[in-house]
Amino acid sequence: MGSTPPSGTRPWGVVVVALVVALEALALAAAAIWFIVGILTSTPASLPSAIFMIVLLAGLAAGLGAVAVNHFRGYRWTRSAAFVWQLLMLTIAIPTLLSDQILLGIVLLVPPLAVLVLLFTPKAVAFTLRTGGEPPVL
Repeated sequence: MGSTPPSGTRPWGVVVVALVVALEALALAAAAIWFIVGILTSTPASLPSAIFMIVLLAGLAAGLGAVAVNHFRGYRWTRSAAFVWQLLMLTIAIPTLLSDQILLGIVLLVPPLAVLVLLFTPKAVAFTLRTGGEPPVL
């Protein structure tokens, strides 16, 4: 499919975006595992809801993992997927920040803001479009 560019040509913004999205995917996977442990150690109020939540969290984790890996490789479609996810993260971070949980709100606010800025830097966009003489990637 897409060829990996030579070592050293990947912009640092692409690496940071891929890393933040990968960490978010790992956090979702950890939440899914936490739900699984909860089902096994106690009786949930609603077993179907708990199972749905596990499937949802695992699916989101897998999807974000794919976004992180493919953004690192330079695929164009990952910018929109990462952008939408970061907007969703902001809808959690801002109310948390405004509800007097300042530290948690800042921790939830900074990564999405960084990703939103870095996604559209000229070098990151050029890398995902492969405008440097290579054929464009999806």
